[in-house]
Amino acid sequence: MVFLVVVLSVLAGVHYYLWHRLARATTRPGPVRGRLGLVAVGLFALVVVTFVGQRVPWLSWLAWPGFLWVAIMFYLFWILLALEVPRAVAGVVLRARKPAGAPMMEPAKVPAGGPREPVVPGDAPADPGRRLFLGRATALVAGVGALGTVGYGVTRALGDPVIERAAVTLPGLDSRLSGLRFAVVSDIHLGPLTGRAHAERIVRMINGLEADVVAIVGDMVDGTVEALGPLARPLRDLESRYGSYFVTGNHEYYTANGPGEWVEELSDLGVRSLRNERVEIRHQGAVLDLAGVNDVTGATAGDAPDFGKALGGRDESRSVVLLAHQPVHVAEAARYGVDLQLSGHTHGGQMVPFNLIVPLQQPVVSGLATVDGVQVYVTRGAGFWGPPVRVGAPPEITLLEIR
Repeated sequence: MVFLVVVLSVLAGVHYYLWHRLARATTRPGPVRGRLGLVAVGLFALVVVTFVGQRVPWLSWLAWPGFLWVAIMFYLFWILLALEVPRAVAGVVLRARKPAGAPMMEPAKVPAGGPREPVVPGDAPADPGRRLFLGRATALVAGVGALGTVGYGVTRALGDPVIERAAVTLPGLDSRLSGLRFAVVSDIHLGPLTGRAHAERIVRMINGLEADVVAIVGDMVDGTVEALGPLARPLRDLESRYGSYFVTGNHEYYTANGPGEWVEELSDLGVRSLRNERVEIRHQGAVLDLAGVNDVTGATAGDAPDFGKALGGRDESRSVVLLAHQPVHVAEAARYGVDLQLSGHTHGGQMVPFNLIVPLQQPVVSGLATVDGVQVYVTRGAGFWGPPVRVGAPPEITLLEIR
């Protein structure tokens, strides 16, 4: 409840700030400003209903307008905030350019109890015409910047994922396993904004890589099998030499029926789920251990990650690759001698500047890194969550080769 109150308070504050800069600072007192205030209230309500509507099928039609406004709101806020200093400087310059010897304007007489334009510190210049000009210029720059950024981000989010190619050297790897290739995909997020074509495109691109193993590292869906099952059907066409494997992400635990039904559905589609277990990948007479653990969110549903079960008692002369949705799993993976961890979850930040915030929770934002002696590759994911927007973090499918 406390978290909900904080989130609603922040959203309300952001919408008030946007009204202040985009409506109050660009209009004179009157009905237009009042109507813009109602628009701000309506947009705030739209955001709230959009997030609630993710769990209510008959409200799913709000997803597109709601999440697009979330993205526009986000960039409007940050651009306007960045413009506060130059806006204040421009106000000082405009006041200083008042012609020398110009007559002082008499303050307008306001009847007792009558309407009064409030004076806000930093809202200079005092001349109403210049104040409106500065406010409108600021709003125009912010509006063009936000709409342009979101428009670009939509084309990236809905376009083809980028194929990233990575080679990882694993000390001690049996030379017969050198060249084994993994197609790594995460955060597909099948849902009301994606459609079946999203899965079809991902399957087509993965099959074009001719990988030995397909690894789907969590957050495949945002709903139940009943609602989204048809969208996932193209996964039955995935092609690889040694099979396709899946581990749960946090979003599989947010669905009404939990991850169990999706584990069964994926099994019917030919994708094996690794639920705190491992399999042997036999290649050219050598063996690689491929393990998978449940997402940490499963702990709240009695389905926690169990590294002992997945990695305990194995032949330690073999190299082991771990599928784990969140990079933060690496702290535990290091205790079990994991050679390589494949993860997702971060979306690479999805929308700048979230990429600067992700490190507060996860040890790696995207790409290859070494943490506690374990090499970790974090894919940016092939889909999106929330706004259908990606800025600075294009969707990704990875072809990773071990050597």
